[in-house]
Amino acid sequence: MTTTFPASRHGLLDTRFGPAAAWLNADGALLRLLFNPTPQQLAEHACRRDDGALREVARQLAEYQAGERQSFELALAPAGTPFQQQVWAALRRIPYGRTVSYGELALLLDLPGGARAVGRANATNPIALIVPCHRVLGADGSLTGYAGGLPLKAALLRFELERSAPPGLFAD
Repeated sequence: MTTTFPASRHGLLDTRFGPAAAWLNADGALLRLLFNPTPQQLAEHACRRDDGALREVARQLAEYQAGERQSFELALAPAGTPFQQQVWAALRRIPYGRTVSYGELALLLDLPGGARAVGRANATNPIALIVPCHRVLGADGSLTGYAGGLPLKAALLRFELERSAPPGLFAD
């Protein structure tokens, strides 16, 4: 199933986590951020390429990678249901370097027993990293489900945890 969104332009970015593609709407709001995009994914959402339009996204990602930014201040316009939007808004409230379980996130949304529904909404998050779905773990603390693959989820978490841990915790 192809997800459609009203992208007016897209661009490619280099990150420490691999190449990324981002799509913006006509107002410059971020619609999607995808790591390691395939040619098929790029073709599915073809629109005018304009890497310069991503200047602010690139700047904030560079600050994040340099350890100078822990949250993003970008206009976002992900397409989704009201429930998905609610879950994605809750993801943005998970602090940098912290994790929660799907069940804990469901409880924060006042949805006891809603871990699976929250997990499904989490899996459809179109704006990786900036809407930090990588900060959600299984009930037992395990890495589970990530659209970009578990190695990317592990790399993102390791990056954040190493920078937010008490001094000396990860010393060799």
